[in-house]
Amino acid sequence: MTEGRTLRPMQKWEYATVPLLVHATKQILDNWGEDGWELVQVVPGPGGGDQLVAWFKRQKA
Repeated sequence: MTEGRTLRPMQKWEYATVPLLVHATKQILDNWGEDGWELVQVVPGPGGGDQLVAWFKRQKA
């Protein structure tokens, strides 16, 4: 079934978790985005309350 197709090397990713500060959320997301990181999801922080944690990924060079 793969006749005539070229297999590409598997992509490799690196990940980062970043606490989001309520008063600087946009700035934090913009800074990581400018460095090539893609936002994957935002989840509640381990301490609960208003704390949020952002998960980012980017392809390894």
